[in-house]
Amino acid sequence: MAQVAASRVTRQTVGAIADGAFKVLLAVVCIAGAAPLGRLLGTAPWLMVVSGLALLIGGGVELGYSRSRSMRTYAQLMMAYDSGWVLAALAGLLMARQGSRAGGEVWMGYQTAAPVVFAALLVAAAPTRMTSDARAENTTR
Repeated sequence: MAQVAASRVTRQTVGAIADGAFKVLLAVVCIAGAAPLGRLLGTAPWLMVVSGLALLIGGGVELGYSRSRSMRTYAQLMMAYDSGWVLAALAGLLMARQGSRAGGEVWMGYQTAAPVVFAALLVAAAPTRMTSDARAENTTR
């Protein structure tokens, strides 16, 4: 009797994949709409494109490492990323409210740096230890 090993996908794994996919989607929007979004946010279109490329790298790395890094590592990185995102958004909104045109640049600057840092930390994180069953499953694919 043949055994069929199904890989277990947890809610955390789905969350990590969704987060990476969202970054890739946001990257496409930033790159494709660089000029109109730049005008809306008060940033140069080149910053939108660079930010989009950073998001594309970050999201791609996140998707690529979803099976080889622990979900604890993902959760910690996502919480740090999202906390920084909220702080950058608040700083940008406060600047805009005070009449500064640099609020969009602060927010997009964060969107440029943070995904690259996230990706670097994820790559540097220790790989998860696979059980012998999981290793066997990966080698038979």
